[in-house]
Amino acid sequence: MSGILHGVKVLDLTRVIAGPLCTQHLADMGATVIKIEKPGEGDDTRRMGPFLKNASTQSDSNDSALYLAYNRGKQSVTIDFTKPAGAKLIQELARQCDVVVENFKTGSLKKYGLDYDSLRQLKPDLIYCSVTGFGQSGPKAGLPAYDFILQGMAGVMSTCGVPDANPGGGPMRTAIPITDVVTGLNGAIAIMGALFHHSRTGEGQFIDCAMLDSAVALNGHLAIGYLMSGKVPQRVGNTNPIAAPSEVFDCSDGSIIIAAGNNRQFEACCGVLGLADLPARAEFATNVQRVANRNALREIMQSKAAGISRATLLADLEAAGVPCGPINNMADVFGDPQVQHRELAFSLPHQRGMSAPTLRSPLSFSETPVRYQSPPQLGQHTQDVLRNLLKMEEPMIESLKREQVI
Repeated sequence: MSGILHGVKVLDLTRVIAGPLCTQHLADMGATVIKIEKPGEGDDTRRMGPFLKNASTQSDSNDSALYLAYNRGKQSVTIDFTKPAGAKLIQELARQCDVVVENFKTGSLKKYGLDYDSLRQLKPDLIYCSVTGFGQSGPKAGLPAYDFILQGMAGVMSTCGVPDANPGGGPMRTAIPITDVVTGLNGAIAIMGALFHHSRTGEGQFIDCAMLDSAVALNGHLAIGYLMSGKVPQRVGNTNPIAAPSEVFDCSDGSIIIAAGNNRQFEACCGVLGLADLPARAEFATNVQRVANRNALREIMQSKAAGISRATLLADLEAAGVPCGPINNMADVFGDPQVQHRELAFSLPHQRGMSAPTLRSPLSFSETPVRYQSPPQLGQHTQDVLRNLLKMEEPMIESLKREQVI
């Protein structure tokens, strides 16, 4: 079956994480994604290990975990667009594509004629998505940005971590680059909307996809709560401030999460722990009262959990319908029966002569299934794209190679 975006051509001028994740989603859905990389170097993530080994020599390749994670299913074309001939090639490719995605600093592509205003002169119905740190205007628009910086600036880190007064207290970044990831997702959503609009009207448009916007929006109800009350949300570690019990409990051989969000679940949880009389106590009768008396409730529940093994308590809570779960490391994750059943990890054949691991896309369609193809080697598709998409003759391709444009 054809992917849902079969026939859509995307020119990918992105690197690192947010932009490449955005275009990987489009590739997974069947779009032809032409990724432009710098000759001899490629995407910056090709130099950020760990690296896939070469099958024959067992030496490190330039296919890193970062590159493999966010560039599945694309075609790699190496062009130096800082040279006039290279910029011209990008312009010609844009003319043949439906969508352009780039994540350079605001305004930096204009001098090469690769900004939206320049390219829409060549293709008026072009959809152009610009992924930046701070957007197209404002006092910080021209500044570079990284995920870590945005986690701090947008308030995400202020609500992650242990309270200052506790051991190890202080703001904490997430281990995954969460603002990069959510920006990439928002970019893909916006492009899908623009493609739908194009299908109805024939119009292209510009998409201003800023990491700051995505990161602030990620705060969700914490941000709305502040805007409503003026109260700054505080770090609460592994407790959920709006429900109790909803936190980590230590068993005899490890820790688990228990999240009893309503009275029925709380009663079932107490039954498992041998605390059947607890729900009748006034201070624990409702969620509001349980939140207000969280410390006392936790102390009682923890005293019972400490004498039970993790596996036993998880099984008993699951059987009672109480939301709960382990705190898995990566080895635990991929050993989990449900993760294995969902086939969330598998391997794709790689051009280096071995298989490369990948993760199943979270997008699941009944009629237009996701297409899985391995990430490309650097420059793997350069000549094919120039020959087939731009109809370029061999002498011209050889000339561009000699001039180190490609």
